[in-house]
Amino acid sequence: MKKIYLDNNATTPIHPEVLDAMLPYLKDEFGNPSSIHWAGRNTRRGVDDAREKTAKLLNCDASEIIFTSCGSEGNNLAIKGVAESKKDKGNHIITTKVEHPAVLSTCKYLQKTGFDVTYLDVDSEGMLDLDQLKKAITPKTILITIMFANNETGVIFPIEEIGNIAKGHNISLHTDAVQAAGKIPIDVKKMNIDLLTISGHKLYAPKGVGALYVKRGVRLTPLIQGGHQERNRRGGTENVAGIVALGKACEIAQRDMPEEIKHLAALRDRLQKGLMEKIAHVRLNGHPTKRTPNTVNLSFEYAEGESLLLNLDMKGIAASSGSACTSGTLEPSHVLVAMGVPLEASHSSVRFSLGRGNTVEDIDYVIEVMPAMVERMRSMSPLYSTITGKGTDITFAESGSHSH
Repeated sequence: MKKIYLDNNATTPIHPEVLDAMLPYLKDEFGNPSSIHWAGRNTRRGVDDAREKTAKLLNCDASEIIFTSCGSEGNNLAIKGVAESKKDKGNHIITTKVEHPAVLSTCKYLQKTGFDVTYLDVDSEGMLDLDQLKKAITPKTILITIMFANNETGVIFPIEEIGNIAKGHNISLHTDAVQAAGKIPIDVKKMNIDLLTISGHKLYAPKGVGALYVKRGVRLTPLIQGGHQERNRRGGTENVAGIVALGKACEIAQRDMPEEIKHLAALRDRLQKGLMEKIAHVRLNGHPTKRTPNTVNLSFEYAEGESLLLNLDMKGIAASSGSACTSGTLEPSHVLVAMGVPLEASHSSVRFSLGRGNTVEDIDYVIEVMPAMVERMRSMSPLYSTITGKGTDITFAESGSHSH
């Protein structure tokens, strides 16, 4: 069976060059980077080199990079670290309703400990209203944490404008750039970003490694107490092989980005156009143009999303219905709910997120197999037959179904 992977926002395969770069650190280069002998010096060089490469992707200084275990840890360290270190100045944090659970859960946790959090709305295209952001700022606002690009819709927020607003009010700006880093250009200096999170496994490095950019001068209370690693900002012996892999992945992303953007955007647009032309009642969730080049989220109305994913899987196609961290639940996506997408449509959404390995043949195969699949599922929907006059006349009680 043909196997087509279109779930790259959940995780990516390791790039062959990344694997080659990390292998020596899983075999011969085993030393602890804190050791002063030859074995430690060799691995320390690997870590330092990776720090330079990671910093280059973001246009910052190597000393401003803290290596972490993942995006969730980076978000926690940024948000809790700033909140804790600035609580004598204020207790107000601003975020959005469409953040990744790693940001939303952290903000909810802080609310229980005495912080006030404002959750900004988005419009029907998933875009933020900057006037609403400006109005939310108070003298007690110490942190704005807003994602760079949304994991479910691919919508890219105007981070440079947000950075200017934050700087004008002397407020720290953190951005979760897990879905943006390596896909679109990021310049933390130009964009006035104070803290930025990235995750290795979203850009062809392995799981278990990430990085947090912290602008020089930004104070941060550590989450993990331990040794002196990462300039006393994150205790714990470094994951050397993972860090080397992340550095290499950042170097490749910077090298290949212009080509990748063109390649992925063309495939994404071909997929979107093909499915919308061949299947009726399909809606795009997200902004038509301000999106990462690899992401398209579509609702196939009157067809149940989870069933569609199972049917796609039987054809060898891997896609998802939103965030990998929440797709184990049958709740509608909080992102689509915040955008005002009707419940029916949010339950029929499929997110396709493309990657460097995808081809025109892959896309054409999806466009070929999906129409019949959607039609078959709609034929079992009483709602679809009522509205369109197609499909079944059978009426049945949908007990236990969440498609109402």
